[in-house]
Amino acid sequence: MTQPPKDSLLEATILAQAEAVGPEKSICPSEVARALAPEDWRPLMTATRRAAMRLQAAGRIAILRKGKPVTAEDVRGVIRLRIIP
Repeated sequence: MTQPPKDSLLEATILAQAEAVGPEKSICPSEVARALAPEDWRPLMTATRRAAMRLQAAGRIAILRKGKPVTAEDVRGVIRLRIIP
């Protein structure tokens, strides 16, 4: 990937994937990064996590750690993203 995707594309992809699995399931941020850059997805992980935090602050998604919602301050390590119905 020559340029990183715009924040709006990251957010739209997170929402689309989370909506596709529904509120009972969650997605991994790496799924979003891989959808946008299948061959070079790792550099997108920080931007993807930041986009998820913006969506959480807007009340659109929940960020989960060990299956439980966490605040932006507690986001570290492995997380999952779930749409809020």
